[in-house]
Amino acid sequence: MSNSLYETLGVSAGASEAEIKKAYRKLARQYHPDVNKESGAEEKFKEINAAYEVLSDKEKRAKYDQYGDAMFGGQNFHDFAQGQGAGVDLDEILRNIFGGGGFSSGGFSGAGGFSGSFGGGGFSSQQQSMNLDVEANVTIPFHVAALGGKHSVSLQGDSFDIKIPAGIKAGEKLRVRGKGKSAGGQSGDLYLKIHVAPSSEYEREGDDLIKNFDVSLHHALFGGKIAIDTLEKEIKLKVPENTKNGQRFRVKGMGIKNRKSGDRGDLYLQANVVLPKVSDLDDDLVEMMKKKLPKE
Repeated sequence: MSNSLYETLGVSAGASEAEIKKAYRKLARQYHPDVNKESGAEEKFKEINAAYEVLSDKEKRAKYDQYGDAMFGGQNFHDFAQGQGAGVDLDEILRNIFGGGGFSSGGFSGAGGFSGSFGGGGFSSQQQSMNLDVEANVTIPFHVAALGGKHSVSLQGDSFDIKIPAGIKAGEKLRVRGKGKSAGGQSGDLYLKIHVAPSSEYEREGDDLIKNFDVSLHHALFGGKIAIDTLEKEIKLKVPENTKNGQRFRVKGMGIKNRKSGDRGDLYLQANVVLPKVSDLDDDLVEMMKKKLPKE
């Protein structure tokens, strides 16, 4: 009997719980996408996690030890995993196979082994190839990506709201349970790839935000307070004398929330000094400026 889940973790079928955990930790570190950028590393990482999902659970492991790779239609686990397609949650698939209610009425027979739709060995080819998950793209407003909130999605005639976590980045994926395809009384999940609409006011640099604001020549020369609208509220920024064009001012903690650490970046306000039209100035002032202003 083939036992490819054990092969995935590189342990024997008689390995202890401690040996399985040790092997899993070693492989997870080796193939983690943040560490290993080689082609195929991410898929290998998924297979390792899914194999550990089964072998670390006593009941699931007992079932697998009894039936082996017959549970995957006679395929080894790698081929089974590859057959599920990209973006599939292997953990969820294995929970359906090994957990309660994962089998059809023709699943495990009372006398042991398989019967009914399994036809003498394993997962039926229909169930094996069934992938009810759906992938789609969604574009969200810049301020929703920055601050989080609800966003309405329309897909295949169905409209619903999704919750966007604050600080999400373009390219990340969100999983919406139960919004995939439906068949046999089961529903897959929807995987949404996030795109963020550009903002006319802000640029994002990591967890920081950059916004340009206008400064009159008077404030640039002599200083003063300027009211500025931010994503969250209006603030008063005190600019000093002799503020230069392009000069940045940091507003601490008003940037993007980091989803891992929970810390927020900063907001950088970049001065755009607005020069008045000479034609709008008093004639005497213009003459005095011509005489008094330095030319270099």
